[in-house]
Amino acid sequence: MTKKKKSGGRRLTAQQLQIEVLRFLLAHPRKTFSPRQITEQIRVDNNKDSAEHALRQLVEAGSVVELTLNKFGVALDRLTVKEPEHTPAVEKKTEQQPATSHSGKHQRLEKKSDGRKIIEGRVDMTRTGAAYIVSELMDTDVYVPPKYINSALNGDTVRVLLFPAPPRRRPGQPVRKPEGEIIEVVKRANEFFIGTIRKSRKYALVLPDNPNVPVDIYIPLEACGEARDGEKVVVRITDWQEGKGRVPIGKVTQVLGNAGGNNFEMQKILINQGFELTHSEEAETEAQRIPDTISEQEIARRRDFREILTFTIDPEDAKDFDDALSIRELEDGNLEIGVHIADVTHYLKPDSALDREAYQRSTSVYLVDRVCPMLPEKLSNNLCSLVPHQDRLTFSAVFECTPKGKVVKRWFGKTVIHSAHRFTYEKAQTILDKKPHADLQELPIFPQLDWAVKTLDRIAKAMRKEREKNGAIGFETDEVRFKLAPDGTPLEAYVKERKDAHLLIEDFMLLANKEVAIYMDNKGKGQQEVPFVYRIHDLPDMSKVADFARFAAELGHPMKVDTPKQIAHAFNSLMQAARKDDRLKLLEPLAIRTMAKAVYSTNNIGHYGLGFSHYSHFTSPIRRYSDVLAHRILERNLDGRTDRIDKTKLEEQCKHISNQERKAADAERESIKYKQAEFLRSRIGEVFEGIISGIIDRGYFVELPDSKAEGLVEFRYLDDTYVVEEGNLRATGRRYKRQYKMGDRVQVMITAVDLQKRQIEMEEAR
Repeated sequence: MTKKKKSGGRRLTAQQLQIEVLRFLLAHPRKTFSPRQITEQIRVDNNKDSAEHALRQLVEAGSVVELTLNKFGVALDRLTVKEPEHTPAVEKKTEQQPATSHSGKHQRLEKKSDGRKIIEGRVDMTRTGAAYIVSELMDTDVYVPPKYINSALNGDTVRVLLFPAPPRRRPGQPVRKPEGEIIEVVKRANEFFIGTIRKSRKYALVLPDNPNVPVDIYIPLEACGEARDGEKVVVRITDWQEGKGRVPIGKVTQVLGNAGGNNFEMQKILINQGFELTHSEEAETEAQRIPDTISEQEIARRRDFREILTFTIDPEDAKDFDDALSIRELEDGNLEIGVHIADVTHYLKPDSALDREAYQRSTSVYLVDRVCPMLPEKLSNNLCSLVPHQDRLTFSAVFECTPKGKVVKRWFGKTVIHSAHRFTYEKAQTILDKKPHADLQELPIFPQLDWAVKTLDRIAKAMRKEREKNGAIGFETDEVRFKLAPDGTPLEAYVKERKDAHLLIEDFMLLANKEVAIYMDNKGKGQQEVPFVYRIHDLPDMSKVADFARFAAELGHPMKVDTPKQIAHAFNSLMQAARKDDRLKLLEPLAIRTMAKAVYSTNNIGHYGLGFSHYSHFTSPIRRYSDVLAHRILERNLDGRTDRIDKTKLEEQCKHISNQERKAADAERESIKYKQAEFLRSRIGEVFEGIISGIIDRGYFVELPDSKAEGLVEFRYLDDTYVVEEGNLRATGRRYKRQYKMGDRVQVMITAVDLQKRQIEMEEAR
């Protein structure tokens, strides 16, 4: 007779075990326990070795301490702050902003008295707790071991003391990255975090969900709000408690309830990227105080376009319309085309609560099923939205063009418009397809709208052709969209189709952005520079392009890429070829990776991708703070006036906005990956045809055509041992010599989906 195994009836994952162990120790803050005692007390099937591993992880995080050999308890000395009973001291720090740059200048190189260097850079945290510091002052990243992180978190701007260079290795061995120690956090990237709250009788801890935040957050009980033990919460750091072995102090700002579900995951994505879910009460109050009506005095100060045919063209689900077009024929046969942009700066006053919050966010964030707006709804969806049949205040770029589209005059200034119609892209396209929608034909102004849309399309195509001739690169990567159920469940995935109606709007926005940049640059010609916000795009990295060209040649598409002009021509040829050959579509995202990232800067170097010597962002101030700055500076430099703002401060603002833009793009990608995984979770066992999009030592990735989701087929499930050739373009079986190549079409079956990791597992369909 076998002995019945004593069991608690459950086996926990490593993370779940850490949570249960910490919860148990918090309930017994004055006692110590061995790993075996803990497993017996919490009644789980995990063995003592698993419990000891969990305890060691908690010790490393600073939540638990090993008081005697193999005896563990809560790290009370680290968790307890000075004067814990005096809550006003904590509350006073609640209102403080995260640390800002001590210098307010660009990243700089310093030296200690002993000759060691100090650099400033941004933290790129790894799951192990180590980090790489990305700095403009270094050709390579600086590695910081976990013990030298000193409370810095992912995305923070820090100062790093570089260690002496390691001894040179033997010839042929790779050069080691420089290493260092973080000695100061200059600026925090985020003050809000999402995690699980664990409460004891005297205090609580929040265990962040983000693996790049390897430290728990101490919460005084009075700062827990309505949060209950085990719930997911949003917490704001009120005191960073910097120093080795110390944990930050926080306050619960929102209770999210239990984990799981679409809404929770989308909120988690936003919080983890540093975006607040709601606007502050102060900002909302300011917004509500703004009058809903436009005074006659304000209208009298502006150029009046209300009697000129004006309309918007936007996505069907758009709520904020920040641009409109007007057109009329002049007596001499020329055309007057107005690009009218919501006059956000009329309402958004510098250094107001609204303005400070808009700058901090810097951008609206567009996830699959929602928008986290830069401005409160009163502004973004109401006062500043160019809705039809209502007077709206705008800042306009007005162009006089010849019938063939050559710009002969331009004017910038404050205006008032009255949009006559709101087009969706789809309905505007019906006019261009010469099959106007029935609803349009019934409108009294349909003949004027029909003429206007066709005329603007003709001029847009002429401008597009001119751009291509000047070296613009026509990247058109596939953009995946989802049809969602009311609860957010994806019902269908498809690739967004870009037609002439989309391109028409883009072309006139590009025109306005380019002309504003030219005007501002000319203001400083022959005299002192007038600082402005430019959108710049540097030349590509020639070595990366050369590697990419070799890769393209392997797929049967040779390219000549010796000069920047040749690169533009080669990439445009690739885009054309990809429309006929799906395999070449795999090259488009790889081609984009060879490019520099477009950023904001006061130093104009032009925009390589667009083929423009001057470019700015002027056309979307509802959703981009860069455009707010551009409006303010432009307004102060019209009508013969010249106004120069501090270039150093403006450059710092450009860097912040560029960084926020990057985080917003990461959030958008993360939401798409989540929806792709969720979409395929309900299709486990189904067979799809896809294209091999990548090859690694473990297996090959397959991209599915409609959802653009990628899954991994592992070699270990195949009938041979595969060797990946140099360049990762193909894998060959040792025994049967079967090959898998980039771009091959394969039949695969979905076998598993991990929503938390956004990972999709596949097997070959047989």
